[in-house]
Amino acid sequence: MSVATSSAQSSVDALSGGDALIGMAALGKTAAALALVIAIILLCTSLLKRWQQHRFDQGARLRIVGTTAVGNRERVVVVEVEDTWLVLGVSSGRISKLHERPAPANRPHIPETPPSRFAQRLANALAKNRDKSDRSPSDSQHSP
Repeated sequence: MSVATSSAQSSVDALSGGDALIGMAALGKTAAALALVIAIILLCTSLLKRWQQHRFDQGARLRIVGTTAVGNRERVVVVEVEDTWLVLGVSSGRISKLHERPAPANRPHIPETPPSRFAQRLANALAKNRDKSDRSPSDSQHSP
């Protein structure tokens, strides 16, 4: 009986070691599948962003001609759509068309430039302000 017991014990030890390997293999397969799903999601997201950007570039061209604030959260915006200017009232929850007119024939062509970053605009404004303040004391010295 001791031989049967020892052989049974060794087979149980072999099975428990095999179960650990099987468990690790299953965990590895699960981790690989999860990594694959995340990679597919990231790939689809980047492709969707590119596709939407190209789709909107082919539509009607919109250009903001001018804008002014008329309140805390209200603005009047002039938008050019093809050869029509739209005067729009823009508030926090609503956009309404105030007026529509054909675009003037002698309008200046403004090249489309990407909007500058806030830091660049702030630096330019500060430089202009510094130039004005540097000129004003020297102008007062030259005057009699």
